[in-house]
Amino acid sequence: MSKMELQTPDLSYLNLQAGLGIKYQLTAAELVKEALRNNEGILASSGALAVDTGKFTGRSPKDRFIVFDSVTADLVWWGDVNIKFSMDKFNSLFRKMTEYLNEKTIYVRDASACADTDYSISIRVITETAYQNLFANNLFLRPKVEDLGLVPEWTIIAAPGFVANPEVDGTRQENFSIINFSRKMILIGRTGYTGEIKKGIFSVLNFLLPVYSNTLSMHCSANVGKNGDTAIFFGLSGTGKTTLSADPERALIGDDEHGWGANSIFNFEGGCYAKCVDLTLEKEPQIYKAIKFGSLLENINFFPNSYDVDFSNIAKTENTRVAYPIEYIDNAVIPSIAKTPKNIFFLTADAFGVLPPISKLNAEQAMFHFLSGYTAKVAGTEAGITEPQLTFSACFGKAFLPLHPTKYAELLGEKIKEQNVNVWLVNTGWSGGPFGVGKRMKLSYTRAMITAAINGNLNHNNYKMHHVFKLMMPLHCVNVPDEILDPSKTWSNPEEYFLKAYELADAFAKNFKQFEQVNEPKFAQEEVKMC
Repeated sequence: MSKMELQTPDLSYLNLQAGLGIKYQLTAAELVKEALRNNEGILASSGALAVDTGKFTGRSPKDRFIVFDSVTADLVWWGDVNIKFSMDKFNSLFRKMTEYLNEKTIYVRDASACADTDYSISIRVITETAYQNLFANNLFLRPKVEDLGLVPEWTIIAAPGFVANPEVDGTRQENFSIINFSRKMILIGRTGYTGEIKKGIFSVLNFLLPVYSNTLSMHCSANVGKNGDTAIFFGLSGTGKTTLSADPERALIGDDEHGWGANSIFNFEGGCYAKCVDLTLEKEPQIYKAIKFGSLLENINFFPNSYDVDFSNIAKTENTRVAYPIEYIDNAVIPSIAKTPKNIFFLTADAFGVLPPISKLNAEQAMFHFLSGYTAKVAGTEAGITEPQLTFSACFGKAFLPLHPTKYAELLGEKIKEQNVNVWLVNTGWSGGPFGVGKRMKLSYTRAMITAAINGNLNHNNYKMHHVFKLMMPLHCVNVPDEILDPSKTWSNPEEYFLKAYELADAFAKNFKQFEQVNEPKFAQEEVKMC
């Protein structure tokens, strides 16, 4: 079937007629043309479409809901992350949204998620704007022509012009993102931030895969070596997840969302949604070169009197973004699937300066640090504020977990033990003292340690157990000075070091108590002692 022969899909299951027209499965070039004609954005000098997403330049976690029903009632981890929404309110809101879109031109795209076909789901994305549809084209997997037009498993409806009435509709405010597992539908309104589309499906997969196929869904990047050895990288913002997984000697499986199935690691997506702040060709050549025609830039600013992007300008938001197909990365694995991992890296930017630059974890420690999801952010540049801010995000992605975090940790532990995977905790933060005293770990050292772990050069017996954290630290690593591998030896005052180390250990233990109170896993008590 050629592009000209594509038939507009039947949307009667949604009661959608779209009185001004349905534009189905447009190419990236056609969507860019539509966006320009609709005054949704302009072209940057690189050829990328640049748009502003309006009032919302990031996700709104407090306005993300899950419908409470027979499917979700006993499985979802209800609370501040997963907020209940009634089926009646959902159905009412759905009717209002379809009535709203029936007076519009709409953009419809069929896509899928999960590169391993044993786990894939089909998705239909219906958007009010062309740029949102371009985002869906870039981020989701692009199906073959013969697979188009069928009724999908999941439907996303995104209408930034639709405004909810909180008092009537049951939302917190005018914007919302609501997942309905019974109707297999996601409604997104009032916000033009495309990350809501991406993370909606990620949340869906974080429910479906562990519950129905015993597959671990992960917020991580992944790459693979020439010998087929897979490595995965977990880490919160600022820890170096994107930078360290972008290795010219290894092929990129994906930069953000993956599944660990019975025999594979597979990308959920068909593209990347990368941060742009302070982006340069030297620092992030792969991302920089991917910003070209067909890519979507969000909330950036230009240099005066030009269409050249000023990536250091964060007047609109620090969360400037670019979305592009994974094919725009030269060494991407396509299809984005590889063997199960040989190595797992938990990245943390420890601003206390007390965690080892690299340490090897056993399975129980891996589950503990996975549940902790620790990093520390520098408090900012305000006068007098130099203390680091502790950040714990369960499974390195708490905001996207429909299930209790222990479910994912137990799955991780099972797979590590079954497949004898090496797990490493890597501190990309400070050494020789806390922030303000010590120095940030050299990127070249961190790369050397990760390379040594992947190549098997750390498979020796020259290790020492950390006195406080009980982590096994290698005392020798190729291309890394021995003196930095034991963090206590990098501080001028050992007593101050251990005081700060016990302070961080205490914070770990306090954070972990939340997992003891609900559905306590077998390893909980033992691992609190290990910190």
